[in-house]
Amino acid sequence: MPADPTLHLGHRTTAPPYPAAAPAAPAGPTAPVASGHPGNAFPEGEVPEGYTPTERDLPVINRGDTVQVKASPAPAPAGEAQAGAGPGPLYVVGDVHGYLDELVAALRAQGLIDENGGWAAGNARLWFLGDFTDRGPDGIGVIDLVMRLSAEAAAAGGYCKALMGNHELLLIGAKRFGDTPVNSGAGTATFQAAWLLNGGQKQDMDRLQDVHLQWMSRLDAVVREDDHLLVHSDTTAYLEYGETIEDVNDTVHEIINRNDADEVWDVFRKFTKRFAFRDDGGPQAVQELLATYGGSRIVHGHSPIPYLLGQVGTEDGEDGGGPVVDGPHVYADGLAIAMDGGVTMAGKLLVVQLPLNG
Repeated sequence: MPADPTLHLGHRTTAPPYPAAAPAAPAGPTAPVASGHPGNAFPEGEVPEGYTPTERDLPVINRGDTVQVKASPAPAPAGEAQAGAGPGPLYVVGDVHGYLDELVAALRAQGLIDENGGWAAGNARLWFLGDFTDRGPDGIGVIDLVMRLSAEAAAAGGYCKALMGNHELLLIGAKRFGDTPVNSGAGTATFQAAWLLNGGQKQDMDRLQDVHLQWMSRLDAVVREDDHLLVHSDTTAYLEYGETIEDVNDTVHEIINRNDADEVWDVFRKFTKRFAFRDDGGPQAVQELLATYGGSRIVHGHSPIPYLLGQVGTEDGEDGGGPVVDGPHVYADGLAIAMDGGVTMAGKLLVVQLPLNG
């Protein structure tokens, strides 16, 4: 890794090879991958003392009872939906992590934006699942695009909205609290160190403005659209913040507005948890969230599909060893849909219409 953690994170070449997938164990926790997530960077030297969230070493499993669903293109451009004819088609977007060009291409392929990048989807509904910045080359450009599309979609009778991911909390914390020590639960940590450790980009911080911070701070953590419960992270930690969707969102907003570094860190730490829906207890964990907040399926980002599938290889995909992502990953007895296609590891940035076919 380069000594300067803010450089080279948007490139897809010269990355160290992925480790081989760990063999699946019949029971108990999975073994972590030996080397870190290719999108992560950390300053030369040791990991900051007491740092706990967003593990760089992601466990890998090989499962034979899960399925990837290829996202079939919409039969007609989204823009052909007529305003005033009820809610338009529903689309979701996985983790973007600063890959603006890939996002524009994926939105264009679904007919959601035109060749000039303007909203072209009429009354369609578009939800981003969070994690706009860090790791990739232009996180602020991604936020600017989503903010602009939100206004244009509303004017056309549709909407473009976004959820709060753990990297939004991380960027807010790094900007507000910097090197202020926080109680990580295992010692002292700082938002600044955690941000760098998880792919923080100097150019994003330099371009970050109050309007971006205010926009991120108002994002909801949980929503329900049609019969889908949308969250960023594959964790049950949302249950700790309220028994209704409104309670969860109000509680998270109140914590951010109180501007207490330790409180914001605790939310960040909990929203970095992952893999709650993956193993034997996964369906039960999903059902607990659905029983509390409603919906018949949960849709999330956060955990890259290549790791959930045990597909690892070189970041630039040489020799056909790169991660293969054709579409969303359906698992937990069909109750969960994973949407992080692993764009930071040369996977795919997913933009998908719900409900899934097949």
